[in-house]
Amino acid sequence: MKSNPKPKKVKKPLTIEQKINRRTFISFGTFAVLSGAAYGGWNWLKNSPKEMRTVTAGAKVPLRRALNKTELFFRNFFSNNNLVKTYPKERAAKVVRYNSGIGLQTEPDIESWRLQVKKQSGEVLNITLDELKSLPKTEIVFDFKCVEGWDQISHWGGVKFSDFIHHFKLDDQAKLDYVGLVTPDKKYYVGLDMPSAMHPQTLLAYEMNDRPLTPKHGQPLRLIIPVKYGIKNLKCIGAMSFSNQRPPDYWAEQGYDYYSGL
Repeated sequence: MKSNPKPKKVKKPLTIEQKINRRTFISFGTFAVLSGAAYGGWNWLKNSPKEMRTVTAGAKVPLRRALNKTELFFRNFFSNNNLVKTYPKERAAKVVRYNSGIGLQTEPDIESWRLQVKKQSGEVLNITLDELKSLPKTEIVFDFKCVEGWDQISHWGGVKFSDFIHHFKLDDQAKLDYVGLVTPDKKYYVGLDMPSAMHPQTLLAYEMNDRPLTPKHGQPLRLIIPVKYGIKNLKCIGAMSFSNQRPPDYWAEQGYDYYSGL
């Protein structure tokens, strides 16, 4: 005769307390694994060599490679049709935040100030503020963003960079890859990719809140480029140049992203 099979043991359902303990164990285990991986990655990056000093410096080699890859990604999708959000004038801050005075130690003489535009041929244009003001004025109210994490809606007025290029017959210079801007004392300087400079919202601004720029906000002329972080919005422009090589950039030499796009 066949023996009767042993009855299968029925597992008791987990109690609520057991379920909580199991989930807690899984959560802490996952956290520990991820924390270990994060620490290992951070330690690896910390001990990586720094990049060789060129137009960029100060960043670890893997980080600079990542920044450059990110720049290529964003540049592939950049379009003049992608406009930053704008706001009505009443939304603009009445007191505009002041964040840095690099390059502004010497207040310019407005009467003698000239924007020096250096062409690749060696020709130099010396453009007055009145000449710039004679061009069609464009205004923009947008959310100015800083790499430090703050932002502020602000109102600016001036001439479109693209209108400036066309009026002064600099279209051949705009076919180059980059434009460089520098303060009169040469202590602050930025390099911009030409597509961003020619974006329809980029301004050479001479007004803030319908009034002339104050010295600490870049009198008499500054860059407003909404598709970039604030570090690219150079105050008190003294000279402009064009090239197919990246121009020097103050913050890129301190380890920041050269592109600094939004």
